[in-house]
Amino acid sequence: MEQLTWTGALSPLNLFLALAVAVLVIAVVVQIAMSLVPSGGNRAVYADGTMSADKGLSGLVGMVVQYALLATIAVALLYIVLGIFMGPSAGIVGGMSQQLLPVWIALVATYAISIIFKRRLGLYGKLFDSTVGMIGFGLVMFWVYAGFFGGVMDMVTTHDTLSQMSGMKNKAPGTPLRGAEEGDYQWFLLGGDNLARDVFSRLFDGAWVVVKIAPFATLFAFMVGITLGLPAGYYGGRLDTFLSFLANLILAFPVILLFYLLVTPEIVLTGIPNYMALVLFIFPLVFLAILLNSRFYTQPSLRTPLLIIVLGFGAWLYLSLVSTDGSVVATPTYSIPGLPGFLDGFDIDPNLLVVFVSVVFVNAPTVFRIVRGLALDIKTRDYVAAAQTRGEGPWYIMLWEILPNARGPLIVDFCLRIGYTTILLGTLGFFGLGLASESPDWGTTINAGRRLLSIYPHAAIAPAVSLLTLVLGLNLLADGLREESLRD
Repeated sequence: MEQLTWTGALSPLNLFLALAVAVLVIAVVVQIAMSLVPSGGNRAVYADGTMSADKGLSGLVGMVVQYALLATIAVALLYIVLGIFMGPSAGIVGGMSQQLLPVWIALVATYAISIIFKRRLGLYGKLFDSTVGMIGFGLVMFWVYAGFFGGVMDMVTTHDTLSQMSGMKNKAPGTPLRGAEEGDYQWFLLGGDNLARDVFSRLFDGAWVVVKIAPFATLFAFMVGITLGLPAGYYGGRLDTFLSFLANLILAFPVILLFYLLVTPEIVLTGIPNYMALVLFIFPLVFLAILLNSRFYTQPSLRTPLLIIVLGFGAWLYLSLVSTDGSVVATPTYSIPGLPGFLDGFDIDPNLLVVFVSVVFVNAPTVFRIVRGLALDIKTRDYVAAAQTRGEGPWYIMLWEILPNARGPLIVDFCLRIGYTTILLGTLGFFGLGLASESPDWGTTINAGRRLLSIYPHAAIAPAVSLLTLVLGLNLLADGLREESLRD
């Protein structure tokens, strides 16, 4: 078998892509340069406040940017569509496009359903009125689906992520697999790393490591921040002073250094992360209990069985989360028993638990500050005073009057914070802290590939670009949500 080129039979399209990208770059540079020159006012303002399109040179450059961008996207889509049908004969791009077929199908289905029903989907539906939001959503969902189909379903990966293939050490992208047997994928699409493992498979298996940690750890941090930030802002006084002091105490410590300390083996052996898990993981349970009790307080016949079912299931999940091999805390000198094996629904890898707890602990104080500030502002509004006049309880007002009206900034910050968490996970993996050394997460993969960056750059560049695109997508998604929430 021959070495695959990047585009194979699709190489005639390279000229069109290069021309489109060149025109786009030049037009954007010209547009930026023109924006520095005072405008002569080439727009007409109508009576209803709307404005006409730009006239003259400025409008022409803007039109060129728009059409060049559309042409670039069209050629890129053509690579993907033709690559799906042609496979490796269309080069590395074709092979990757074909392997990612489940991801493309899931993305198309998601966009189609969302656009059709967008008027019924609230803020999420309005996101599809924003070009920036749609692009960010697409980048984020690409990696969500890629992580799921690659790390869980094994429908994207081509080889086992830990298998070392003879003769494939530090091989370039598109290298044929030596001694391939029937049923084996014939190429290393993105080459081999310094341990002769398939970079393509590790890239998409590692995406699932990021996808399953960052959003859920951020969600837990929000549960902690909301549960403490709402009463601090609403009640004020000594409670606010005390909680704000604790938050400021944590925030005063350098975040990266604090993160490093929490995941170092010496700290882990003391059992401190496990004690932190005991405290932090109880907050979602407390939040749900207060939420349901405040909402159905006047309907005890519904509230009581609902609380029993939800809190019973939640307590089992909580104990399963904090229990590992039948112990809540296990150190070289002592252990604290947890759920017995037959009741322990699942065990989290100790390294993963430490990273998860560390992310929650580091992010929760910042979320607390944001929620507290929003509560201080919103509690002075008329609808809060109206709820107090009706005799509603404090927690009802906090959760059903203040929190819904703070959802815009919180949703935006949630998206941004997932991006920050993704960068933190990459940083930890790069320095070999937290996750296991053989983990395919992007930070660990970048660290393994950086040693030979000047000779074999593919092993480090692929996960670095993946990390960049995911964080970029989250930032664009946050911008789109902010834009639409301001219109709401």
